[in-house]
Amino acid sequence: MFHKILVANRGEIALRVIRACRDLGVEVVAVYSEADRGAPYLELADQAICIGPAPSAESYLKIPRIIAAAEASGAQAIHPGYGFLAENSKFAEQCRESNIEFIGPPVEAMDRLGNKDKAKAVAKAAKVPTVPGSDGIVNSEEEAKRFANAVGYPVLIKAVAGGGGRGMRLARDEASLVSGLAAAKAEAEIAFKDGRVYLEKYLDRPRHVEVQLLGDQHGNVLHLFERDCSLQRRHQKLVEESPSPRLPDNVRQEMCAAAVRLAKEVGYFSAGTCEFLVDQKNNYYFIEVNARIQVEHPVTELVTGVDLIRQQIRVAAGERLSFTQKDIVPRGCAIEVRINAEDTAHDFRPSPGTITTWRPPGGPGVRLDSHVVAGYRVPPTYDSMVAKLLVHQPTRAEAFAVMRRALREFIVEGIHTTIPILKTIFDTPEFIKGDVDTTFIERVLMPK
Repeated sequence: MFHKILVANRGEIALRVIRACRDLGVEVVAVYSEADRGAPYLELADQAICIGPAPSAESYLKIPRIIAAAEASGAQAIHPGYGFLAENSKFAEQCRESNIEFIGPPVEAMDRLGNKDKAKAVAKAAKVPTVPGSDGIVNSEEEAKRFANAVGYPVLIKAVAGGGGRGMRLARDEASLVSGLAAAKAEAEIAFKDGRVYLEKYLDRPRHVEVQLLGDQHGNVLHLFERDCSLQRRHQKLVEESPSPRLPDNVRQEMCAAAVRLAKEVGYFSAGTCEFLVDQKNNYYFIEVNARIQVEHPVTELVTGVDLIRQQIRVAAGERLSFTQKDIVPRGCAIEVRINAEDTAHDFRPSPGTITTWRPPGGPGVRLDSHVVAGYRVPPTYDSMVAKLLVHQPTRAEAFAVMRRALREFIVEGIHTTIPILKTIFDTPEFIKGDVDTTFIERVLMPK
């Protein structure tokens, strides 16, 4: 086991990793930008090092500064959390060259899965169903038109290096295909420095279901069942739950087995998530692998009892998984909602500022993952999430009741949050029945 780990992240996930290190008896080093100076969670680390000014490009994304902080502090390993450098294979490679363990998957697997075109080829090799798509990169309008005419409109234009909906456009006809192609390439070039795109057949009202994976460096790869992440707005998740409602058990088992095959195809270890779209006939299609810990990992922790962050650290230290697939038995229903600093009454406009009142919920079956306290200033510089509220109960109906109670108890003043729309979601008949898809928010709650 390591004796000291550096956490290359901020906020909620930094605190989560700090706590896991403490639980394992490992010393921990936190890094922070000028915008996060004085954040309460930094006091829980053994050491805190400033790595630059507020812009992430000058701090949390600055690889040389993070490596230097690790070397100066004597950290043996770096945990990247999620976001920032978590899926940056160049960062993982730099860690390796500096004799610092990267707490994540191997560089080779990251390279193969980080590019969506390569990842799709991996899926096909592992006999995992994929959404019908173009044969590689689309280089011209003519090529795009031929594909769209062959599979039929609508089609999705997607950036090869994309994520979070950036570099993605929906084309319902030839005119929107041509304009969308140019727009997606331009957006992808700005966001990822990679303007290449490909096309996929658009699935109408699919569900977004992901399988949690965990593997060690000795060839063992397990799944920890699935999470349903269909409630999204602009491709950003708002609610996640496990098990996925209305998913037949045979499809669940097939999907989880497919995810494991895909991970083994690239020699994957550490935590990761294999994401699928499920159509209205319960056909499932691979879309991507997130080669890191997910924001919503606590959902899986609650239903399986497995601490995923501790397991990541143990695996990176070379330990074998101490359990097998048959030992993973999901229990009950877990639901997570994201509390973001956003004004939902004004198109989810960011709402940075100082939190004057912070009165979180509690009681049986409630978990809150947050770095926030009263008086905390939410900076405008980073992601708007301030908390993850989770509940775990024997049944979905009981979980809904506890979530409604917890949302009523949760009082935040000084900023706007997503709590009001979350209260509405949990009182919406379609969601209560599990009749949801990725268009639910825009189609049911916020129709134009």
